[in-house]
Amino acid sequence: MNKELKMKKILLILALFPYWIIGQITLTKSDFSDGGDTVYMSKAQDPQIDFSSTGANYTWDFSSLTSSSQVERIYNDLSNVPLFIDFVYGTFASPQYKATNFTSSEAIPVDQISQVLGVTISDVRLYSKNSNNGITSVGYSAVIEGTEIAFKSDTIETRYSLPLNYGDTYSSRGYTKLDMNPIQNAIWIQYIQRNTIVDGWGTITTPYGTFNALRLHHFIEETDSVMMEVLGNPVWLPLDMPDKHLYEWITNNEKEPILRITTNVVLGNEVVTDIEYKDVNLTASIVEEDLNKVILYPNPATDKIILEGLNNEEVTIFNSLGQTIKSVKLEGGTIEISDFEPGMYYLKIQENIYYFVKK
Repeated sequence: MNKELKMKKILLILALFPYWIIGQITLTKSDFSDGGDTVYMSKAQDPQIDFSSTGANYTWDFSSLTSSSQVERIYNDLSNVPLFIDFVYGTFASPQYKATNFTSSEAIPVDQISQVLGVTISDVRLYSKNSNNGITSVGYSAVIEGTEIAFKSDTIETRYSLPLNYGDTYSSRGYTKLDMNPIQNAIWIQYIQRNTIVDGWGTITTPYGTFNALRLHHFIEETDSVMMEVLGNPVWLPLDMPDKHLYEWITNNEKEPILRITTNVVLGNEVVTDIEYKDVNLTASIVEEDLNKVILYPNPATDKIILEGLNNEEVTIFNSLGQTIKSVKLEGGTIEISDFEPGMYYLKIQENIYYFVKK
């Protein structure tokens, strides 16, 4: 076979399978938040959101999501933790419990525990270890009746088994016991079973932008119970912990999922309980109004946006990465955006910043 024929065959393969070669990504340790990282997640509400559609070379369009609130998620390192935390998760910890970050967490059903036991629990933190093999949950700390304590997980749960590729599956268990003695004669136990499949790859668009991503589907069964003393006898009470599904779209180098949807199983059906997507810091970056009470509409928009309250102003539009897309002098109050890619964009007018979503 001559060189020319070989080259033609190679070009044919490239033409037939371009996405197989360049579309799929691999998730590694660097794609997840660790000590020193701060990310912003916008909360959205859409009970009818499509969380089930997925597959190979899939296109997910969630560009119409609208932020209703925002969460700042700070991942701290263990460089300045109290000595008792350092013993449990830091310098003096055994290798499997030597955490690389900790962050505020809602992984403990504080409201239910407090209601059953009559104790005050606050400032719950989850301690994690990031390694080339996975992201694991090594334990918690919490303030109970004003006293901060740390409690390791007897069985360490692997939230992400790394590296991750399309089609991968893994299972993990976590077991954690919190003995509240001597603060109170009570015990809380958490058992988690996680089954995960990477069931999609392709392109996802949210107000934050468009990314190549893997789609992860976690099915999580959690059994929690508390022991309390009644008339001098220990009594175990189960807590209400419905099975849940966690859908995540994760890309390279963004540290947090581009989109995360949580559903609870209620009477055999999945009910959406939480939607969050990665975003810029809206509080710092967006000014909703300026000196002239500018009105921007429609938002989201398809072909054009209209700005009322301005005349002959210089307008600069940039994307979520800070790249300038267009600079125009506003005439007639209309800006054409039909050639823009779907996603979130920002307008700078004098010193004021506005945003809109292109559908």
